Amino acid sequence: MALPEGKIAFVSNLNGTTLTEVSLGSLLAPLCVLSRGLFLIVFYLGKGVLPLSRPAHLLLDFLTLIMPLVLSCTILSDILHFVIMGLALVDFAVIYYVYNNKTRPSQGFLHSTINRFLQTRMESNLVPFVTVFRVLVNVKTSISILAVDFSVFPRRYAKTETYGTGVMDFGVGAYVMANALVCPEARGKNIQGSKFNHVLKQCMSVWPLVVLGLLRLASVKSTGYHEHVTEYGVHWNFFFTLAIVRVVASVLLAIFPVNASWLLALLLSGAYQVILQTTDLKSFLIHNNDRTGFLQANREGIFSVVGYIAIYMAGVQVGLYLMQSRTLVKDWIKVIRNLLLTSIGLFIILHMCQTFIEPVSRRMANFSFCIWTVAQSMLFLSCLTTADVILLFSKVISNVSLVSSSWWPCKTKKNLSSEEKMRKSMDALCLIQSVNRNQLLYFLLANVMTGLTNVLVDTLNSSDLLSVCVLLMYMFINSLVIFILHIKKITIKFW
Repeated sequence: MALPEGKIAFVSNLNGTTLTEVSLGSLLAPLCVLSRGLFLIVFYLGKGVLPLSRPAHLLLDFLTLIMPLVLSCTILSDILHFVIMGLALVDFAVIYYVYNNKTRPSQGFLHSTINRFLQTRMESNLVPFVTVFRVLVNVKTSISILAVDFSVFPRRYAKTETYGTGVMDFGVGAYVMANALVCPEARGKNIQGSKFNHVLKQCMSVWPLVVLGLLRLASVKSTGYHEHVTEYGVHWNFFFTLAIVRVVASVLLAIFPVNASWLLALLLSGAYQVILQTTDLKSFLIHNNDRTGFLQANREGIFSVVGYIAIYMAGVQVGLYLMQSRTLVKDWIKVIRNLLLTSIGLFIILHMCQTFIEPVSRRMANFSFCIWTVAQSMLFLSCLTTADVILLFSKVISNVSLVSSSWWPCKTKKNLSSEEKMRKSMDALCLIQSVNRNQLLYFLLANVMTGLTNVLVDTLNSSDLLSVCVLLMYMFINSLVIFILHIKKITIKFW
């Protein structure tokens, strides 16, 4: 078997993993973010000087945020639950240490300390965990698109052939969800001028995605790079999907009220599922081996757009809720509760859908896939919010606020200028902020580096040790490039 055919076979005919294992993975990244913040707090309490040097901050963020995610989907994948429990215990011990060494002994017992913390005023104009969610989805996607070509990456994590729940299946849906959370409509931005002009502006803004899709298509066809055609089709790719989803969503949001996005998501995904069940469309998508003609050649990519639009509309609704102004910690505790309850409710609906309708299918982006993506995304968001609240608690009781990409407690007016200066210094050296500044470029860089690595390395026959080393090097290069652009204050945006 030739090498390209071997690589295609390596990522084909897979059935994914359990919902529980995918959900378990949502706990690791928030714990990593919390660990990073707690390290900085303890370091400062130990008379360390912040901010650190540029290389030190990059290394710290890479070791605490990137490396655990690489290891968790490679050599540590079979003991992930032990890794999560161990990391949680370490974080709990550090929080206990910080509490026992708090700078305000008069705060009293834990109960009264927590009650005072719930009344703490915080920034109302920032929602840092949404940024972290978007960045981590991007990072996890970047890891997976190369890791899947190595044997050390569990086959159950890869994209499924027709039905199933792989980690990478959730990744593509979460990427669409992440874009929707911060779209202008979700952020409540007023549309300048007519709605037609707004839609036209959004159509023009997706041209980089179209160009990137065309460049990817040309590079894949000219180099003979391995393609799994049942993923999107012969000529289609995820860049085209992102572009069409954004344009169609803009049209829908210009016609219908933004706060009815959830209803549009339900109607779109529900109607699409009815069509799948009552017509020959499902058979056409799954069982038709004919790839003649543009529609038949790219049927998976074209028809799955409907499901991704539904996910995007649901993401707009979630973003609209999260972007509401809240000033007290207790208000965000309610948000965590609502996110968790909604996620649990959607998982119950998902169970019924998989039992009485059909299982999750990323290939078709069916109703079950839409429900699963939104449910899993809300679970991930609730975990990140919880980690951010716990980190804020640690910052308040230790009186150490020098942790970027997390909430800052409100200070008196006389301390605002100095705190703003400290925040900018920390944000300027933060890998999360680096990726956030140039998210599309980071995704593009990861795709280019993935293709280059496949040319230089025999991924199929690499040992586990070599595979992990290559993945870490690949992620470090991506991180280094994006970090340098950030400290130079360079934003690559052509639209």
